[in-house]
Amino acid sequence: MERIVLDTNVVLMSIAPKSNYRKIWEDFLNGKYYLCITNEIVEEYSEILAKHASSVVSDYIVNTILTRDNVIFVDPHFRCKLIEADPDDNKFVDCAFASGARFIVSEDHHFDVLKSIPFPKIEVIKINDFLEYLSK
Repeated sequence: MERIVLDTNVVLMSIAPKSNYRKIWEDFLNGKYYLCITNEIVEEYSEILAKHASSVVSDYIVNTILTRDNVIFVDPHFRCKLIEADPDDNKFVDCAFASGARFIVSEDHHFDVLKSIPFPKIEVIKINDFLEYLSK
């Protein structure tokens, strides 16, 4: 089973029951991949979900994530500081690096900088590519 880091935008896009990306959330619930997270990532999930959905939905989603067996909590001791355009996105890079995640799933173009950096080699894929990966 692969270790994956999901950017907040991907979580937001995948939780709606009628979303085209619902399979991502369902496959997480069914234990088809390991979701790697940090405290910072959980805080962002909570904040953004509350802002775009509601505090009730946010609490439910975050509590669901926190109680799953296929979640890997990471406490990064090294900060890569690779994304200068939006330093807040570095928490996802640090998590992927510390957890040995196969890739970060994101629609955010700030992660494109990782393509030109030889180390650490962290692959970033778009949400549609992740759906295709899950379908294999």
